[in-house]
Amino acid sequence: MSDDGWLQGLAAGAAELDRSSTAERVADVLRRRVTEGDLPPGTRLSEDQLATVLRVSRNTLREAFRLLGHEGLLVHRLHRGVFVTELTDEDLVDIYRVRRAIECDVVRRLGEVAGTGTDPLRELRADVEAGEAALERGDWSAVGTANMHFHQHLVALAGSRRLDETTARLLAELRLAFQGAAPAQVHGPYVTRNRALLDLITAGRTEAAAVELEEYLDVSLDHMTSLRHDEHRWDEAR
Repeated sequence: MSDDGWLQGLAAGAAELDRSSTAERVADVLRRRVTEGDLPPGTRLSEDQLATVLRVSRNTLREAFRLLGHEGLLVHRLHRGVFVTELTDEDLVDIYRVRRAIECDVVRRLGEVAGTGTDPLRELRADVEAGEAALERGDWSAVGTANMHFHQHLVALAGSRRLDETTARLLAELRLAFQGAAPAQVHGPYVTRNRALLDLITAGRTEAAAVELEEYLDVSLDHMTSLRHDEHRWDEAR
């Protein structure tokens, strides 16, 4: 996405902010831009641009940068500015370790959620359908976003604010690892796996769903590591 494109996205997010906005809310707007894939690794963030677009003070913006730095999404480079983080293989392994601990535990504790009267799986179902529709039209960015939302909404079934916040940070970091690889290779294989996982949860087969999710995450980690190494070899060859 061009600078104008993601800045327009930020301007839309700025509508959610008011004069009493906190640094946490500004950080949330920026975090969503990372999760949506609008800010690739290595992007330099301009204080002047962002303070103007988001209509916040430099102090508020710097505090948001500090918060996102603690989350591993931004890094400050002396005399150069603030940049979106570029992840290492070790970072990727650690992210998946935490994802496995959270997501698989949530699934195991769901019980027969499909039996409640409030349709708790409505958002998961919508995410799966959005991913399938995006795959059909070849919109790989939308496929990736639907996948991110699927995992966010999966964890949200636990009803824990802390798990929701942790997962949002993990998925934002994970989106950074996807940048640079061909989107079809990154996201394509998981559309059908999300559908299979949803079907197991809908049927109340939570243990089978947790086992499926463990394999899903293991395969995804191996897949992403391989794609990153292929990309690095391609860059070196060029």
